[in-house]
Amino acid sequence: MNVSIKNSSSIPLYEQIQSQIKSQILNGDLKPGDGLPSIRGLAKELKVSIITTKRAYEELEKEGFLETVTGKGTFVAMQNNDRLKEIAMYEIESKLEDIIRQAKCIGISLEEGIEIFKSLYEEV
Repeated sequence: MNVSIKNSSSIPLYEQIQSQIKSQILNGDLKPGDGLPSIRGLAKELKVSIITTKRAYEELEKEGFLETVTGKGTFVAMQNNDRLKEIAMYEIESKLEDIIRQAKCIGISLEEGIEIFKSLYEEV
């Protein structure tokens, strides 16, 4: 598992961890049944609070991406990948709705918005 955080980002640390793990599950880098580092181990590796990694894992568990087995650890859930992608798509659509509202408020046209999206998409 490969997770890196940016302290200078406006995105909370737990969300950075959460989104990167979710991405790795959705793109197949992490497969159902794969074990994840312990909360304490990941916190130490990333040099963040245990509370931060615990929150990221808890959120992923609520969403159905992870499952924790007491005494054994945390694993990628044995879920249907189509359902997980559907959940991720819903989240993306919700965020895009907010962004589109903001863009309309400041007068960005659809064409300008698409151009911004394309530019950022190619950078990432």
